[in-house]
Amino acid sequence: MKIETKRLILRELEETDFERMFLMDSDPEVMKYLGKPVTSVEESKEAIRMIRKQYVKNGVGRLAVIEKESGLMIGWCGLKLLKQPVNGYVNTLDLGYRFIPEFWGKGYAMETAIASLDYGFNELEADTIYAYADSGNTGSDYILTKLGFENTGEFEDAGVKCFWYELKREKFLTNDYNTTGRKKR
Repeated sequence: MKIETKRLILRELEETDFERMFLMDSDPEVMKYLGKPVTSVEESKEAIRMIRKQYVKNGVGRLAVIEKESGLMIGWCGLKLLKQPVNGYVNTLDLGYRFIPEFWGKGYAMETAIASLDYGFNELEADTIYAYADSGNTGSDYILTKLGFENTGEFEDAGVKCFWYELKREKFLTNDYNTTGRKKR
């Protein structure tokens, strides 16, 4: 699985990505709404192994985001098949993304999310793609809303109040974004 945008390459996570994954997931600011930061490289290696198993078992999983200009892994983005119930949903596609802070504010979340949604709706032929975020995470709320997701309610996940988002195929396909996440003129 490989997706290319103007500035980025999304590819399967590789075991050698553990150092960049650790850099990201050990950062308290990155993990502010996601749980405790990881404290060992082994945790990052295990996370990559788990995601790689999802590729085989589910045919889909989060992808490493590589910045073309630097060649660096700057985060991950992509779709995951929810195998355990979340907000009462199971066997549905969930959009997620996470980036190293020095790459925040450059439009990479929008760019990779649009590419991932395009893959989900056009290649996987999904009717609806879901997302969820801590209700205090205004950054994710902004991005998901800008992508066209509708906030359909709140639920509790491991004691944390979260918003649940849904995006229908028809709405995405009529959306007016190009592959950089900017509106077409």
